Amino acid sequence: MKYKSTRGSKEYKTSCEAIIKGIAEDGGLYVPESMPKLEKDLAQLIDLPYNDLAYEILKLFLTDFSEAELKYCIEKAYDEKFDTEIIAPIVKKGGDYFLELFHGKTLAFKDMALSIHPYLLKTAAKKLNLDKKIVILTATSGDTGKAALEGFKNIEDISVIVFYPKDGVSEIQKKQMTTTDGNNTFVFGVDGNFDDTQTAVKEIFNDTELTEKFSNKGYLFSSANSINIGRLLPQIVYYFYAYAQMVKNNYIEFNEKINFTVPTGNFGNILAGYFAKQLGLPINKLICASNRNKVLYDFFKDGVYDKNREFYLTSSPSMDIIISSNLERLIYLLSDENNTKNSFDDLKQKGKYEFKVNNGEFETEFATDEETAASIKELFEQTDYIMDTHTSVAYTAYKKYKNASGDKSKNVILSTASPYKFPQDVLAAIDSKYKNTGTFELLDELSKLSGVKIPESLVGIEKKPDKFINITKSDMKKEIEKIFI
Repeated sequence: MKYKSTRGSKEYKTSCEAIIKGIAEDGGLYVPESMPKLEKDLAQLIDLPYNDLAYEILKLFLTDFSEAELKYCIEKAYDEKFDTEIIAPIVKKGGDYFLELFHGKTLAFKDMALSIHPYLLKTAAKKLNLDKKIVILTATSGDTGKAALEGFKNIEDISVIVFYPKDGVSEIQKKQMTTTDGNNTFVFGVDGNFDDTQTAVKEIFNDTELTEKFSNKGYLFSSANSINIGRLLPQIVYYFYAYAQMVKNNYIEFNEKINFTVPTGNFGNILAGYFAKQLGLPINKLICASNRNKVLYDFFKDGVYDKNREFYLTSSPSMDIIISSNLERLIYLLSDENNTKNSFDDLKQKGKYEFKVNNGEFETEFATDEETAASIKELFEQTDYIMDTHTSVAYTAYKKYKNASGDKSKNVILSTASPYKFPQDVLAAIDSKYKNTGTFELLDELSKLSGVKIPESLVGIEKKPDKFINITKSDMKKEIEKIFI
């Protein structure tokens, strides 16, 4: 299996090379040269434990990893660091099914991929006989940052730098990042929003003068965002795992088609679902759920991606994104693999481009903050189940889609974060009396209401010292140079 750029470069890379580089030299994202085929029938995958299932999926894409190497990466990733025996359990509440992806150390779905990504990266570097140290540059809208810091901390010959929008994450998300320990981790709050930080990181990757300067000092850049194919591919696994649980729990018949509703920001999570469908998973619809920053909703409805719009800070901050990087991969794959360079030149120069997705595989809806809060309250009152704001965006969007379409297919909602990451918005939605209560006081209240213990990683976090500074977007490059040069 080789990987090629979405921008039309004729240079093909192995999976090891693509994982190390992160972004192609022409600025594009790596995609598989062709979609592989499952080596086992779906029926043979249904009863597999998560680790064995991960091997069956990932070996199709990471063909330059030996069986021993890949199994080592998987075993190191999916172990006791998850707080449930079932790595990603399906929970049925009322008539709805939730795939809980937040049982890792940082309480968000990013743990599912960022638990294995460091091992894939380290193995790839060894296989390629790299004589350079790796510097991970990551922009985060809240969850990737902590998951990357946790995944890469104290790994020899790898450093990780995280940039987050200083006013665009929850108090818990910020504290998770700024109190990170590790002798190779660096965190910066940046003036601006996630798109500003993500764009700046991409510009740094494409800065040939800087990368040459770093190379001469013995360093090379890589990424832990889902722009890195090594971050994206592991996410395919939990779609198969969710389907297997739906079958084993007798929620669906084997081979019955189901929907997945995905709270969507940078488009990586839902794109992994699209890859799963291409591999043969019986998916009917992938429902793209947006918050008030509904650039993806408008794109799927109108065929125009327009970033010239007001940016909103919402109660689902990990989705506060206007430029969804992974959409480039989808457009490339849906346009008979014609290169997407012209479209993304238009996005850079004009702020918009046109492309009509009319294959019938994607549906879309959005939810306002008010609707998100109302859904949290409604589900809690009906079932005592507490979902976070991002999950509620998906829950609300699915209800809208179902009412409008009459689609009777069973549906799995991807629950991407623990409510403990957003206690203020979650509890204020349930009862207005919590509106003026401090974030860390609310953790105890949330534990009482939910019956779920405060996650160990959050106990006493408010007392830990912060290790970070705030900078401007224009200072990002300078701060990187200050650390390593």
